[in-house]
Amino acid sequence: MPHPDFSQTLSKDRHFLRSAFKNPNKYGGLSKVEEKYRKSHEIFLKRLAALPKPEFDNTLPVHEKLEEIKKAIAENQVTIICGETGSGKTTQLPKICLELGRGAAGLIGHTQPRRLAARSVAERIAEELKSEIGSAVGYKVRFTDHTSRDACVKLMTDGILLAETQTDRYLAAYDTIIIDEAHERSLNIDFLLGYLKQLLPRRPDLKVIITSATIDAERFSQHFNGAPVLEVSGRTYPVEILYRPLTSKDEDDAEVELTDAIVDAADELAQHGEGDILVFLPGEREIREAAEALRKSTLRRNDEILPLFARLSHAEQHKIFHPSGAKRRIVLATNVAETSLTVPGIKYVIDTGLARVKRYSARAKVEQLHVEKISQAAARQRSGRCGRVSAGVCIRLFSEEDFNSRTEFTDPEIVRSNLAAVILRMAALKLGDVAAFPFLEMPDSRYINDGFQVLLELGAVEET
Repeated sequence: MPHPDFSQTLSKDRHFLRSAFKNPNKYGGLSKVEEKYRKSHEIFLKRLAALPKPEFDNTLPVHEKLEEIKKAIAENQVTIICGETGSGKTTQLPKICLELGRGAAGLIGHTQPRRLAARSVAERIAEELKSEIGSAVGYKVRFTDHTSRDACVKLMTDGILLAETQTDRYLAAYDTIIIDEAHERSLNIDFLLGYLKQLLPRRPDLKVIITSATIDAERFSQHFNGAPVLEVSGRTYPVEILYRPLTSKDEDDAEVELTDAIVDAADELAQHGEGDILVFLPGEREIREAAEALRKSTLRRNDEILPLFARLSHAEQHKIFHPSGAKRRIVLATNVAETSLTVPGIKYVIDTGLARVKRYSARAKVEQLHVEKISQAAARQRSGRCGRVSAGVCIRLFSEEDFNSRTEFTDPEIVRSNLAAVILRMAALKLGDVAAFPFLEMPDSRYINDGFQVLLELGAVEET
């Protein structure tokens, strides 16, 4: 047979085939190795022929950079796409990869920070490719796997991909990996970015695309040895920012004040005309309180009040993403709607400026959830959820001075977490010393020591 072309085989077979052709006698002789090559080659060609033929929405901002993005992905192992909310990068990037012939040798793995986003993005891409969910496009989240052998695009949470590294060290099931919403800098994302940095020299055929919604993309580029950064514009309509700070100085009255302020802001936005309202709150309890206050409001009696948080049932989520259009909707959301999800029809945003954040106390040796002020970048993300279909208005329930005094970016989870779980997983993956791992941002040595101490006390690791 002619010289084998490994790029025309399945990614999961390539490592074996390269070794087998170098030493065929070890694997039953040359004829057996050639037979395995032919089988892999045939499946690759079948998958290539069966790849969906994507059509692109030329109204999305990402469409303007379509050819530039294709060229960057084709010519580089790692590409960083920096795009504002609403650019279309989440749904269009897998389709761009399909057009380049990716997804034939292995899956196009596409990670999302949350289960809700993984499922809704998969459904959207499947719909755009005129495919049933679970066939060409599937998704896998905790307790649910909707992927098939014929799938070419697989949506999943970053935690699922991280778990797969334990059984597939080279991530050989994939020919392309998209890490979406990398700016969220969760522990899982930072761990994946470090893992991929180590893996890429061993997998020269693997393409990695990192997307970020913030201007901090340069840090990702440096991490991947100067990978190119492409900027994609976001919304095309102006958003007016109004500041309506809470006036009460009584801390005990802060929560009551917040719900009153939300009702007042919703009344004010109703004066601006028709359009749905998205309200950002720190957690489920605050969502329930705000929903109750809005339902009691005489002016909001005819509005549809919808909660949006990660634990919602599929039917409740469906209501949010498929509006009837009969009533004005007020969607009350946690930061799950900040970047990963796009709620259709939003013209107005009310931002409390708060989020529930997990933070580790080195002194108390425990992790706690605190309600904290969000960063400037997160506030911009939130205001960017309106102005998608027409000019929008965002009411911030804090002052402009308060906004200007906030940190520019949200702290990465790795600098505010107990690292015991990360250290344990690194030990399971035999990744070596945590202090030598290529994290995007090295965690505090005290937190590393605390993590080791917890594991020693549990008997999960041995002292070295």
